[in-house]
Amino acid sequence: MRFNNKICLVTGAASGIGKATALSFANEGAKVVVSDINEEAGNLVVDEIKNKGQEAIFVQCNIGKREDIANLINTTIHIFERIDYAVNCAGIAGKVSLPVHEYPEEDWLNQIQINLIGTWYCVKFQLEQMMKQGGGNIVCVSSAAGLVGQPENSPYAASKHGVNGLVKSAAIEYATKNIRINAICPTAIETPMIMHGRRNLAENPIALEQAKNHQRMKRMGQPQEVADVVLWLCSDQSSFITGHCMAVDGGAFA
Repeated sequence: MRFNNKICLVTGAASGIGKATALSFANEGAKVVVSDINEEAGNLVVDEIKNKGQEAIFVQCNIGKREDIANLINTTIHIFERIDYAVNCAGIAGKVSLPVHEYPEEDWLNQIQINLIGTWYCVKFQLEQMMKQGGGNIVCVSSAAGLVGQPENSPYAASKHGVNGLVKSAAIEYATKNIRINAICPTAIETPMIMHGRRNLAENPIALEQAKNHQRMKRMGQPQEVADVVLWLCSDQSSFITGHCMAVDGGAFA
């Protein structure tokens, strides 16, 4: 019960890593704000948390819209009065695999708007609240694409490199303010975004094997394995860690 009666805000919490993170916080006693653009799926996560006897609310939010983030933070504070932990999982993947000069401008800009600018909105408003309350902890879900280049996936890689730069810069700025901020950089995790997204691994056995073989463990990671790292970074067990972009990669970068 590392997070008993603490307030945790999770964006992108309706599925995948975000859902596993929200449920894990609730399992360890936290009161959880479940946020996602998908209202139906988000409310199902809230119901699952409540069925376990824990407290949760759902707030619909498109992180690419500043007013949505402001509403998310304001609603959280109105109900729970503070934010102890903020986990920014929300993001999107590209729809196509194309080289830089052929990539559709609209899709390129949309990934930057959601993944980078949207994450900045989240961090900005979360930091403002945490400064008021005297501290807090933020974890941003970045990607292995934020650590190395990804051919034919340039906007996603650029956005995640940007998230890592944001995290490192903010960590330095708030290191003496009782606020820690870190990022995690997963590789191939078995989530709806990767299984049914750009490479459609669920229906492409060749691409699925390629993804597995890239990990030294020769398997896909599971959302719970990533959520466990998020909770550790939020806990006092990682109290001397800030500004770190941690690979969660099955040994891929070893």
